[in-house]
Amino acid sequence: MGARGLGKTGQKVAKEWLIEQLYNRKPEFSNKFTQKGLIVEDDAIDLVADFFNYGLLIKNEKHFNNDFLTGTPDLILKDKTIDIKSSWDISTFPLFNEELDKAYYWQGIGYMALTGKRHHEVIYCLMDTPKRLIEREAYSYCHNNGIEELEQDLYDEFERKMTFSDIPEKLRVKKYSFEFSQSDYDKVIERVEECREFIKTLTR
Repeated sequence: MGARGLGKTGQKVAKEWLIEQLYNRKPEFSNKFTQKGLIVEDDAIDLVADFFNYGLLIKNEKHFNNDFLTGTPDLILKDKTIDIKSSWDISTFPLFNEELDKAYYWQGIGYMALTGKRHHEVIYCLMDTPKRLIEREAYSYCHNNGIEELEQDLYDEFERKMTFSDIPEKLRVKKYSFEFSQSDYDKVIERVEECREFIKTLTR
């Protein structure tokens, strides 16, 4: 297939990677969704540990790489890797979604290949939004709607919408599980090779 089979998305990723190498700069990406995920990460890990009776869970800090991939799973257990996703709010929590986002499936295949594990879980958690993010959302609403002062009643409404501890845990945790697939990992390797071929065409 070569680079022509890569597709626009793959070509975009390859170009972004090449720019990072040429300029020795990695663009920083952050928004309110990623900020919440980072802030509540430890609490989400504790929730997962308790809900699934996994015992004490320690966030993995070890970075893995091979000739094709690189990555850092959130958690590494004896028989599996786990990635935790903290949803922004009710609308982004996949309570009734039976199929996992494909991007996270391929990420899991990569984590298993890197660590040698043969089982992966993606676990979504609906955690309370930190107070400073609630305040930022409320103040932003005031600014955008010509409201000069954030009244307590308005803040309370934002807090009610953005905190979820009153909801049973079974409705705040969603797990997707799957096994390692050699054939799918072969597809990942093929795609990486296509990226490399495309990058060569950009550097000739």
